[in-house]
Amino acid sequence: MFRFADPYYLLALLLIPAMAYWYLRGAKRQSGKIKYSDIGLLKQIKPSIKQRLRHLLFVIRLLAISALILALARPQSSSKEEEISTEGVDIVLAIDVSTSMLAEDFKPNNRLAAVKLVAQDFIKGRKNDRLGMVVFAGESFTQCPLTLDYGVLLTLLDQVQIADKNWDGTAIGMGIVNAVNRLRDSKAKSKVIILLTDGVNNKGQVDPITAARIAETFNIKIYTIGAGTMGTAMYPFDDGLFGKRYMPVPVEIDEEVLREIAKITGGLYFRATDEKKLKDIYNEIGDMEQTKIEVKEYTRYEEFFVYFLTLGLTLLLLELILSNTYFKKLP
Repeated sequence: MFRFADPYYLLALLLIPAMAYWYLRGAKRQSGKIKYSDIGLLKQIKPSIKQRLRHLLFVIRLLAISALILALARPQSSSKEEEISTEGVDIVLAIDVSTSMLAEDFKPNNRLAAVKLVAQDFIKGRKNDRLGMVVFAGESFTQCPLTLDYGVLLTLLDQVQIADKNWDGTAIGMGIVNAVNRLRDSKAKSKVIILLTDGVNNKGQVDPITAARIAETFNIKIYTIGAGTMGTAMYPFDDGLFGKRYMPVPVEIDEEVLREIAKITGGLYFRATDEKKLKDIYNEIGDMEQTKIEVKEYTRYEEFFVYFLTLGLTLLLLELILSNTYFKKLP
């Protein structure tokens, strides 16, 4: 964008046509007349180059004055620049993969399949945040460390499976401790664990409350989600005689412990009874844990007055040299 910093100096350009008018008027007054009986020979005389350029000095002067006026008006070119600083959130998803997550009360999917779909949308909705994932059943494992490569995280999320029977169970405390290990060295201003489980802690060397207090010491906030309908849920059983069949099983979620975990760390507890509610919960958590983005806008100006000043002074010098050499008038 082009502009003049001091545009009121441009009013001085009105002097240029006035100067031209008075110059031409004066030139006419200075012209004389001589009468000849025959001007035939005079017509054969061609004007010299010097005569043809007799107005050049005045034109140079006008150009010099115009350039100096433009220099006074300070022509500038502006360009806008933005400085964007982001303060991302570090989030670890802690997902229960015990066999109870096969219960099919999150129609049309079982609990784990529903969690994977919702978590997928949650990941795709984040920007500038480092995300990681741990899974837990009777033990806990890191499925993905903190990363900004959401493509890799989504691939690893898709590979999450129900725990084998040899490490089945619900070790909520171990899931928290593993997630804390992912976050404890983080320099992010906000560090968050989103813990989802559908059961009661029954495995692991660290109980959930102790794990929550460990998270608190590292300034890590935990949002807890209890996944499961109220009452009973249909659970698939396989036996060699009748094949796959469903039986109602009671839904047992230790909501008191999950509330206490959230309270200790400054988070919140949610209960998801179906897939829609689960999606709403993740969206609500996402809205509460937003990346802080600051945008500072700068306007940079490039000055051009020096070019017009140089031009004006050069033209004045040229006029001075020509008026004292080629166009010098004899007394």
